[in-house]
Amino acid sequence: MVAVPPKGKESTTGLIAVFTGNGKGKTTAALGLAFRALGHEHRVCIIQFIKGSWQYGELVAATRFKPLLDFHVMGRGFTWKSDDLEKDKAAAREAWEFTVQTIRENRHELVVLDELTYLSHYQIIDEEEILAVLRDKPAAMHIAITGRYASEAMIELADLVTEMREIKHPFQNGVKAQKGMEF
Repeated sequence: MVAVPPKGKESTTGLIAVFTGNGKGKTTAALGLAFRALGHEHRVCIIQFIKGSWQYGELVAATRFKPLLDFHVMGRGFTWKSDDLEKDKAAAREAWEFTVQTIRENRHELVVLDELTYLSHYQIIDEEEILAVLRDKPAAMHIAITGRYASEAMIELADLVTEMREIKHPFQNGVKAQKGMEF
């Protein structure tokens, strides 16, 4: 049974949403939540763990939402194209430390942790440490997590889980990633 707030009073229960699976759209779904929150003048923080700082649409658009949106690209690029996996892991650990601080400061209504699932999947950060921080988040803060390989424990902790399943992809027909659609 869902608790109903007293008449005339709004209450906020911070939710944890996970967007996982092998299909496209995980980051896009989380950015949709961010866009919705910004529309209500909520403060949003987006932390990207893997993506590098190459120019993509989200990064360009983020500059238009200051001061409500804090956007942090903390990765070195896609790890399967890594030139130095140890540097990638160090960057991910630094991003995690920043994430813990950001959550504890409680200055945002929504925190998006883009590609967080890879940190535990590739054993860069212990999963129990991640789950403990999520369990201890401020009560009204929403957190959106993206990435493949969401664990059963993360799925169990989350309030909302959506699995993106690839059925068809234009790359299968030789169509390369396009500005405005994939980046």
